[in-house]
Formats: sequence, structure tokens, C-alpha cells
Amino acid sequence: MPKYQEIADILRNRIKNQTYPPDSLLPNQIDLVAEFGVSRMTIKKAIGILAMEGLVYAQRGAGTKVLNHPFVNKDTTALTIYEGLSTEMAKAGRTLTSTVIDFQVTFPDATIQEKLMLKEEQPVYMIVRLRVLEDEPFILEHTYMPVHLVPNLTRSHLEQSIYAYVKGDLGVQFAGAYRTISADKSSAFDQQYLHCQTDDPVLEIQQIVYQKDGQPIEFSRSRNRYDKRAYSFLDVQS
Repeated sequence: MPKYQEIADILRNRIKNQTYPPDSLLPNQIDLVAEFGVSRMTIKKAIGILAMEGLVYAQRGAGTKVLNHPFVNKDTTALTIYEGLSTEMAKAGRTLTSTVIDFQVTFPDATIQEKLMLKEEQPVYMIVRLRVLEDEPFILEHTYMPVHLVPNLTRSHLEQSIYAYVKGDLGVQFAGAYRTISADKSSAFDQQYLHCQTDDPVLEIQQIVYQKDGQPIEFSRSRNRYDKRAYSFLDVQS
């Protein structure tokens, strides 16, 4: 694990156990450089991770403030991050595995045609995966990808990282993502795989990821346990 990720983990834990309480300032970068024996750039990278997670806000001349919000004890992802769950958790030094529930090639219905800008005769992969974080059911993903844009996708890719294959092996460049968030009742599928109760709410994230040429390459619905996952958006006025 890179040193800046190790430092981010240490600082994150200090925030969670309130060694650095809400509304306080982190030690200045010079003190952190001395404590960890690293360069100032390494400290900046570590603080940058915490800022993306919405835990701190760094303002030039005013230090780095620990933000006061209720999400610190949940796994929280910034809404602007769409690099993939595998990459996100690897950076955090956490163990993520994927269980493939369904994987097949099919023709898109009207909804998938609209989301992915496809014709009805253009096949898609239909993928259902359970993402397991440190041996606990975490997210249930329903994903659709056009076969002609992601050729030769295999179960092995699904068990590891789809994005590593798409971006690394196929050389696809992402331009951005559109996300919508909604609450829903847990389904029988959620209850089976996420171990939800029948009256538990579920947080659903719908996402369309676009290539540089504007063509959608993925439409997904991620079902999140309400008590396990949160998403954040940091909007600070300068």
C-alpha cells in the first residue's frame, strides 16, 4: 500500500475515534511531515483522500478542518468518484471480493436501450454481482454493458474488476457519469443476498458511465444496505 494511503488510514481512524474531533483542525502539514517522516506531497495526497471522502476541508491559510457530519461511521463515497469499487477499496487497503450471481448475454429491453443508446438487436451483458467487503455483504449490483463495446468479458473479470479490464486491457477512457439516488423497499433478492429485513429501506444508485465520445458504456443499479453505505457531496463556498 502506498505511504499516503497508510497515512490517510491513520488520520481517518483518528477522526473516527475523535482524536481529531469535529470542527477541530488537523495538525499542520509540517508537523505531519515530521511525525510520519515523509514528504509534504505525500501528506497532501493523504489529506486529499480525506477531503474526497468529505471528512475534512482544506483551505489555504486556514488549515485543514475536520467536518462535522453524521456519516463518519459509514462507508462513504463521494458522488463524484466513479473509478470502481475495487479500486476505491484497494486504495483504502480493504478486502473486497465479488460473487457472480448471474452473467449472460441478452437483448436489451426498452429501458436498457434508452439508457445505453442501443438498438433492440444489439446484445448486452446482464450481470448481477454481490460485492462482499471484509466478509460482509455490501452492495448488490445489477449491471448492463454493450457487448460490442466490451468484447470478450469473462466471469474471471467479474470476480476481480470489470473496470480494470475495460480501462486497462481495452484502453477505454471514461468521460463522466450520471447518477441518481433513490430510496426503495428491500426486495426478496435484497433480503436473500444483502441479509436485509423485510422492512429495511435500501439505497439505490442508478449510474450511466460515458466514454470520451459520449457513448454510454454502462448502466447499473447498485442496491445498498441503508446501514452500511452512504454517499457524500462536498459543497463548500469559497
